[in-house]
Amino acid sequence: MFDGSELRLLLLKLIADVPRHGYDLIREIETLTGGAYAPSPGVVYPTLTLLAEMGLVEEAKADGTKKRYAATGEGRALLAEQAEVVTALMARLHALGEQRQRTDGGSVRRAMGNLRVAIGNRLATGDVSDDTLHDVAALLDEVAQKIERLR
Repeated sequence: MFDGSELRLLLLKLIADVPRHGYDLIREIETLTGGAYAPSPGVVYPTLTLLAEMGLVEEAKADGTKKRYAATGEGRALLAEQAEVVTALMARLHALGEQRQRTDGGSVRRAMGNLRVAIGNRLATGDVSDDTLHDVAALLDEVAQKIERLR
């Protein structure tokens, strides 16, 4: 989804907006993409360490034992220098989230699951004739054509 430098800028941007824990960053990215993408902890935490070593973020006061990071002046300056890149990265996240929202019809996924089970159950009986298989295929083709014609 992102190369190393892009992920660094993205995490820095999110931290500059609101001081965050690593887990908060993962969840925020997942939220922005509508659940389509969430970076792994194995990528996020080393990147946070690198950002801290680069002087772009620092530990902020935290609740509990989790390290919460805040952007430093150097981090904010880098974001200002890279504003166009950061804007493009955020647009990519939002576009992915919008695409996911358009294609995330829960009721359609449920109905597809029901269809898969019904076909699986019917074919599992073992006494399915060639005529039955052709009838099932014809029904599926008919439904596909009707869906293609929907406006």
